[in-house]
Order: sequence, then structure tokens, then C-alpha cells
Amino acid sequence: MDNKMKNKRKLDVGNDLELVNVQCSDENGQRKDKEYGLNWWVTGLFIVGECAGGGLVAMPTAIVNTGLLAGLVILAVSGAAMTYTCVQLGWNWTMLQERWPEYRSHCRKPYPAMGFRALGPWCKHLVSLFIDLCQFGICVGFLLLASNNIHNFLKAFFNVNVNFCILIIVIAVLILPATLLKSPQDFWPAVVLAMVTTSGACILIVVGSQLDAPTCRHEAYFPSFSLNTFFLGYGTIVFAFGGHAAYPTIQHDMKKPRQFHLSSMLAYTIINVMYVSTAVLGSLTYGDSLRDSVIPSLQIKWMQQTTNVLITLHVCLALTIMFNPINQEVEEVLSLPQTFGWQRVVARSAMMALCAFVAESIPHFGVIFALVGGSTTTMCAIILPGIFNLFLAVAKKKANGSINTDHRATLKEVLTETPPLTLTINLLIILFGVIGGIAASASAIEAMVSSQFTPPCYVMPFLNQNHPNEAVGHTNCCGHYQNLTIYHNYTENCTPP
Repeated sequence: MDNKMKNKRKLDVGNDLELVNVQCSDENGQRKDKEYGLNWWVTGLFIVGECAGGGLVAMPTAIVNTGLLAGLVILAVSGAAMTYTCVQLGWNWTMLQERWPEYRSHCRKPYPAMGFRALGPWCKHLVSLFIDLCQFGICVGFLLLASNNIHNFLKAFFNVNVNFCILIIVIAVLILPATLLKSPQDFWPAVVLAMVTTSGACILIVVGSQLDAPTCRHEAYFPSFSLNTFFLGYGTIVFAFGGHAAYPTIQHDMKKPRQFHLSSMLAYTIINVMYVSTAVLGSLTYGDSLRDSVIPSLQIKWMQQTTNVLITLHVCLALTIMFNPINQEVEEVLSLPQTFGWQRVVARSAMMALCAFVAESIPHFGVIFALVGGSTTTMCAIILPGIFNLFLAVAKKKANGSINTDHRATLKEVLTETPPLTLTINLLIILFGVIGGIAASASAIEAMVSSQFTPPCYVMPFLNQNHPNEAVGHTNCCGHYQNLTIYHNYTENCTPP
């Protein structure tokens, strides 16, 4: 190896990137395909398993909150925008691999690397913060959703009404051992299995809502339009579509990363079909009798609880995967050893305890979905991909094919040298994200401080109050007055309105 290779400069990206010998390029620096990795269609299924799940059960409620016609418009625009920004992330990573060969072999944090190359070191750290907050918020929401599903399952089949706040802690303790293991990111069959469970749940929701239609649809009612509920619905829809924080890592594991656009289009075609079918049929059948999740509104018990189990399996698997990068980030900041030991147990137990505390403080996954969707998910899935793409594309043009150049595009260069159509599309998507994200976050915060919102679990005992989930019944009956059901014994099976 000559002196030039020996003295190869390590790029200033802190500990976020590791410099390794380039094994995926030829002597001319041209990228070659990896010998091993995910195929594009498996990657597409991976994206479906990563993204769809928790948002699926909340989508009908989101459409009721926004209103049917407005909700369908938001759903269509969000689906198209998220597909485009997912493809953009693939383009961004391809540009990084073309211009900086070290990214062809190994990169621990590809999304922050995009921020670094597009805007500088400050952006790298900001993107890491957004990703960590986004994944932590998803973990809180999924912990609440899993607890909600298991609580309902115990009531439906065993007539056991466990204290919901205690159940949150129990579920957190049961999931904790899986989060102590080494990174599960290479266990792609598990994520594909998550896609299968989500697909099964989608089919059951569609079929179940159609079977309930003769009982419920003629009394389905949509509330009058409200800006607050509209933007809560927007936040939930964005949350359901936005798994973008993890996509660059998935693309990096592909055999041919340049084919990520095919994976994106396959994945979001499947996701859009799932969401539109459940959202439209669920909202038309149940109307405003829906609550945070559509599952308890399914009137046929075996379909309701089978859907419950499938979504819970998906959520628990997703929790073990999503906790891992957050835990690794904490261990890196604290300089903890990478081998298993008491330090890992303490650090990861503390992170799980923090997640459980937030869940106990805001014990409704619906408002968590809206808050995360309107804030960090909007940033990672709508705003940042387009910004990075604009700056990276202009910088690549100015580099004129040279590699390892540190030149970054200025805002003026982006505005003047980007093709007008491309610039317009990106700016419209970014504006859509900024306006909707701010409004959705504000609506979610307002809902949390509302007098009608359930107080934190650790405050309820002092108010002599129980969580609404602990009311009798396992099914949300339908109709505007929530008094329609297929059951003969209304009081035993239906939850209070």
C-alpha cells in the first residue's frame, strides 16, 4: 500500500463514521455491487415491516378527525410525498457513495452523514438528535399500544381487568431482556415476518369492518370540522407513513443500493393500499365511535382479538429493533464498553425506565402518535430528505465528478442552479411539512393539557380516578351514541361511551 493510502485522511465526522478499507470499488474508484446483501424486493418488504403497523390501527380515527374528504386528500398527498422523499433518501445515499468511497463499505449512521455532507458538522448532530427523539417517541407510543392491546385481550378472553398503568410497567419489564441483546438489524426475516403480521391485521380490519357494516354504517357519524382535530389527524397520518429515519441504514445493507428507488416504490405501493383500505372502510363503518385504535370497534370477537395479537407481535418486535440505536447512542456518549456487562444492563434498563415513565405520564398512544408525527417524524420524513437532496445535487454538479471534495452548495446556488420543476416540488413538500408539522404538534400539546385528557398514571390515585381502559367491556359499540352492537348483552361486552 503506497503512502497516499496509508495517510488517507479520516473525515471529520466524529465517532459517527468508521474509516475502513474500500472493498466495494475498483481501481478507478467506480462502485461495484456487494457480494452479499438484501435484494431490492426484500428491502421493500423490510420497509413495509418497519413502517406499517401501529399507524394502521390509528388510520381510521385519523380520517374521522380530519373529515372524510379532507382526510383522503391528506392521505393521498402524504402518501405521494412520503414515497418521493423515500426515493430521495436513496438518491442522497447514492450520491454520498459516488463522491466519498468510504461510504461504500461501512457507515454506522448514514442519515446523519447526509446532513454532514449537505450542510456541515452541525447538521450531523442535529439529525442524530431528531432520529433519537423520533425513535424514542415511537417506542413510547408502541409501548402504550402493546399495553392497550394486551389489556383488551385479557378482558375479552379471560374477563381479567388489569390496572392499565401497572400493565405498562409489566410490558416494559418483559420487553427489556430483548433490548439487552446485540443489534438485531441483521435479522431481516423477523422484519419480513412483521410485514406478514401487519398484512394479516389489515385484511382482518377490512373484512371485519365490512361484516359490521350492516349493523354500524347506517348510524356512522362524522363530527363537525375542527382545526385541532384536523391537525391531530394529520399528525397521525404522517406518523403512519414516516419510517424514514431507518431507511438509509436499510439501503446501506442492500446488495445494490442504487436500486433503493425500486424498493421504495414497492413498499409504499403496499403501504398505501393498506392505509387507504383500512382508513376508508373503517371510518365509513364506525364514524366517530372510533377511539385511538380501530381494533376494539371490530364487533366479531375472534377477528378483533386475532388482529390484536398480530399488531401486538409487530409492535413488540418493532420495540426491540427501535430501542437498539437509541441504546447504542447512549452507550457511545457515555463511552461504555460494547461487550455485554453490567454497564449495558444499567444503561439500557434506565432507557426503558425513561420510556415507561413518559408512557405513564401521557397514557394515550393516539396523542403520542400525533405529537411524534407532527414533530420529529415530519422532520425526518418530509423536510430533511428534500433539503439534503437539493444541496447534495448542486454540490455534486459543481464537483464535476471529482471524489472526496468538501465543497458544499450555498442556498443561493441551490435556488439558482436547481431545475425549476425539481425546486418547486421540493419546496412545496417542505412547506407542507413545516405548516402541518407545527400545527399538528400544537394540537397534540393542546390535547395533552386539556381538562378532558386522562391525567398521568401517578396522579390518578390522588384524583380517585382510573384509566378509561379499565372500564367494563372489550368492544367499542358503534353508532353516534355508541349503542349498536351484534351482542345481545350490551352492558357486559360494550365499553361505556
